[in-house]
Amino acid sequence: MNYPQNGSKIYLFSIVLVAVLGGLLFGYDTAVISGAEKGLQAFFLGAKDFVYTDSLHGITSSSALLGCIIGSAISGFCASYFGRKRSLALAGVFFFLSALGSYAPEFLFFEKGVPTASLLIAFNFYRIIGGIGVGLASAICPMYIAEVAPSNMRGTLVSWNQFAIIFGQLVVYFVNFLILGEHTQPVIEKIGETLYQVSADSDLWTIQTGWRYMFGSEAIVAGIFTILVCLVPESPRYLAIVGKDDKALDVLSHINGYEKAKAILTSIKETVEVKSEKLFSFGVMVIFVGVMLSVFQQAVGINAVLYYAPRIFESMNMGDPMVQTIIMGVVNISFTLVAVFSVEKLGRKPLLIWGSIGMAIGAFGVALANVVEVAPIVPVISIMVYSASFMFSWGPICWVLISEIFPNTIRSQAVAIAVAFQWIFNFIVSSTFVPMYNMQGMGMGDKFGHMFVYALYGIICILAAWFVASLVPETKGKSLEDMTKLWRNRK
Repeated sequence: MNYPQNGSKIYLFSIVLVAVLGGLLFGYDTAVISGAEKGLQAFFLGAKDFVYTDSLHGITSSSALLGCIIGSAISGFCASYFGRKRSLALAGVFFFLSALGSYAPEFLFFEKGVPTASLLIAFNFYRIIGGIGVGLASAICPMYIAEVAPSNMRGTLVSWNQFAIIFGQLVVYFVNFLILGEHTQPVIEKIGETLYQVSADSDLWTIQTGWRYMFGSEAIVAGIFTILVCLVPESPRYLAIVGKDDKALDVLSHINGYEKAKAILTSIKETVEVKSEKLFSFGVMVIFVGVMLSVFQQAVGINAVLYYAPRIFESMNMGDPMVQTIIMGVVNISFTLVAVFSVEKLGRKPLLIWGSIGMAIGAFGVALANVVEVAPIVPVISIMVYSASFMFSWGPICWVLISEIFPNTIRSQAVAIAVAFQWIFNFIVSSTFVPMYNMQGMGMGDKFGHMFVYALYGIICILAAWFVASLVPETKGKSLEDMTKLWRNRK
């Protein structure tokens, strides 16, 4: 086999670009609910055979996260036995089927446009399928990028995956806005402790059709991703693990050049000689650190803000909530670029610590705005600070660390466990946000819930900063093979 003597950045960037499309779909699928959830709620409030409560809506809005837990939990098995590439293609198929099924959950079995308990189950089934795709992509996209990237570019390239996630969210904010057009979101009126009804003057198109187009729009991107991922090479580290050294060397040579590729392959082979190493071969701490990175990334509450952004901005009574959601998306993507261009210069730990502090300031700002009378711009800016701080820290850097912190021989299993915990806590945070946000007490009405939930997130942000400073190792400039030595020395 004739191996390229010189590496090609164009080759590297092209395969990374395809991989980050999986991140874009991840962001698109998880944020599409932000524009669709009110129309969806109004649709199922019209059901005659069951009562669509606040809690049911919270579960329905978050049901994709159950699939994310499943997808991330099986990602280690898929990545190990099918390879990174085939697993990403499988994720693309799940995205595609979910988009079509969520658009028309009545397909074959139910009368279109008639909300029933059975239809609600069918809709959640399709959302869970999409969640499985998200779970697979969330674990395997950064893993794949980390395994093809040179060590001096790994943090930056993995951070582009987070950029794609946020870009996917921004794209779907725009798509939802354009789909809504001149139509308006339905007006939901509270008629009991956890009961609601749709106002008679609500826009029927939004209730019957609008939310369908929002979910269905994902099918286009999912189809493109599935086709393109079939054209990229398999991860060279996976190829080395399964004994396909010639193919691994070929991929590495295209990226790094032949001479450097030989040295990298030798280093990889030294760390994968024992393929059957157990999960805790490097001690409990490496798994604990990986899991807690995932837990804190979600426990700080960011996805509750992203999923329910229009509803949150609407409660602040300051302009069009859909426009403010788009503005937040632009801010988010701008601050994600801060991480992309600084992660290899500043390192992982400083960005996480400063981001945690910034999030705490933003969260406490929103909490305070619900205790004392302030201008509506104060909580809006606080939300923006909170979100922006996440985007240059826990958003991208958590994925960078999870993709690189584990030794080669346990990476697929360890990443699967860490990402599964991420989605478990994502589901916990997202499904509890609406009930907590709507809590009443202390004579404050709904403001008590608003204050409580953000104060809680602020406290967790402070704990996250302490955790990073105390237990997380700095991985800047280290090769993936260096992780084996680092954790063996810590045992």
